[in-house]
Amino acid sequence: MQFTVTTTTGLERRLEVAIPHSRVAGEVERRLRELSRTASLKGFRPGKVPFAVIRQQFAGQVHGDTVSELIRESYSDAVNKENLRPAGGPRIEPINVAPGADLKFAAIFEVLPEVTLKPVEELAIERTVSDVYDADVEAMIESMRKQRVDYKEVDRASRAGDRVMVNFLGRVDGVPFAGGEGQDTPFVLGSGRAIADFEAALTGMSAGESKTAPVKFPDAYGAPELAGKQAEFDLTVTKVEEEVLPVVDDAFAEAFGLHEGGVAKLREEVRKSMEREVAEAVRAKLRAQVFDALQAQNPVELPRALVDEQIQELQADMMQRMGNRDAGQPPPREPFEEPARRRVALGLLVGELIRREGLKVDQDRVNTRLNELAGAYPNAEEMRRAYLQSPDAMRQIETSVLEDQAVDWIVERAKVTDRTATFAELTGFGRQA
Repeated sequence: MQFTVTTTTGLERRLEVAIPHSRVAGEVERRLRELSRTASLKGFRPGKVPFAVIRQQFAGQVHGDTVSELIRESYSDAVNKENLRPAGGPRIEPINVAPGADLKFAAIFEVLPEVTLKPVEELAIERTVSDVYDADVEAMIESMRKQRVDYKEVDRASRAGDRVMVNFLGRVDGVPFAGGEGQDTPFVLGSGRAIADFEAALTGMSAGESKTAPVKFPDAYGAPELAGKQAEFDLTVTKVEEEVLPVVDDAFAEAFGLHEGGVAKLREEVRKSMEREVAEAVRAKLRAQVFDALQAQNPVELPRALVDEQIQELQADMMQRMGNRDAGQPPPREPFEEPARRRVALGLLVGELIRREGLKVDQDRVNTRLNELAGAYPNAEEMRRAYLQSPDAMRQIETSVLEDQAVDWIVERAKVTDRTATFAELTGFGRQA
C-alpha cells in the first residue's frame, strides 16, 4: 500500500491511497474460494458448485465488497501510521476501483486541532456569591401565599390585583372578529395576561357598569391578522372580586405537605430549598464564567464536522422538546451555530486540560450526582437502578463530574474575585414572566 497525505485548507486533509492489483485480486480469489465451500445454486448441491460458475456468478459482488473492505482497512492503517486524529468520518472519492487495475482512492477528512493551553493562572474570573436571608424566606412565603390566592366579591370600583368578570365584544373597523367575544370571562388586573389597553379600560369599573373602549393590539400580537390593529370593545363588568391571601399558619404549612412542625418547619424547609437553589445557580454561573474565560484565552480552530454534529444534536433536542417527530423538518441551523461552536471549542479545551493534568473522575462525586438526579423522582431507588443500567446515562454523569473537577482545578489556580448577589438577582425570583 502506498499513500500520500496533503493539507487542503485549514484542518482538512486529503489522503490518497494506492493498493496493488495483485493484493486486490488475491483477496477476491480468497473470498470466492471461501464462498464456493457453502454456495448453493439451482442444479448443484451445496459446496459442489464449479469454481468457474462461482466466479461468473459472484465475482462482481465479491470484488465490490473487497474494495469497500480494503478502503476501510487501508484508510485506518494510513491514519494510524501518520498519527492523524480524524475529527469525523472521511468522504471517499474513488479514483480507480475497476477490476484488473490497482485500487486507488482519496479520503478527505478533517483532523482535530493541536490544542495548547495558556497558563490558567492568567485567567481572571469573577465568582458570584450569595446567601439566603430571612427577608428572602419571607418573600418566598409571600409568593407561596399568592399561589393559593382566593377571591371575594366587593362592591367598589376595580383596581390592580382585583379579578373582574367581564362580558365583552370586540370589533375591528366595525366588524366583530374571531375570538373577540366572551361572557363572564375572568381577568386579574395587573397580571399582564390581557392587552394593556384592555386592562386599563377595565380598571376603575364597577359591577353592572358598561362602556365602549378603544384597544390597540400590539405589533407583535400572536394573531397576525390583528397585530397592530386598532379595535374597540364593548365591556360590561358583571363582578369585581378582591384577592384574599391565606393566613400563614399550620393549615397553610400542611397544604404544602408538612403535616408536622407547622410554620416553623415550613420556614426551615423553604430556606433549605432556597439554599439549594442558590448553590446550584452559583455553581452554574461559575462554570459558565470559567468556560467563558478559558475559551477567550485559548482561541482554537474548529473542525466543521464536529460543529455540524453539534448543530444536529441541538436541532434534535429542540424537536424533542417541541414534540416534532418529523426528522425531515428540523428547525433552521443558524440559531444553533454559535452554541454548537462553543460546545466544540469547550470540549476540545476541557478535554486537553483533563488529559494534560491527568484528571480522573471522582467516583464519590459520581455517586453524589447520581443520588441527586434519582432523588428528584418519587421512585428514587428505581430511577437510580435505571441510571446504573444505562451506560450512556452513566457516561453523561461521569463526563459532567469530570468537567466540574476541571472547573475546580482552574478556580484553585486562577485570579478569582468575588461579587455578592442577592437571591433575586441570582435566581430571577420575583421577575415578571
